[in-house]
Amino acid sequence: MPIAAEAPTQPTSGDGTRQLLLSGIWTMAAGLASVGLAKFVFGGIGPEGPHTNPGWIALIVAMMCLPFGSLLLLLGLAKWLRNRKG
Repeated sequence: MPIAAEAPTQPTSGDGTRQLLLSGIWTMAAGLASVGLAKFVFGGIGPEGPHTNPGWIALIVAMMCLPFGSLLLLLGLAKWLRNRKG
């Protein structure tokens, strides 16, 4: 006996799209704030890197947050676009 195809279901509100978008936005905001702190508050960034220890920490936080936040945003936007089509 053949198996009947299931009807496509509408995405529920709990599919995680909103959480991905919010997490991506806040992670990117933290990364951009860290870059701003390193550049304008903690002594600037020269050719060899930041001039102070807090500047290095801010730069490290920015280098972690910006790529991860951009990936979260891309995934959230992809899910949002998929949900709009369906």
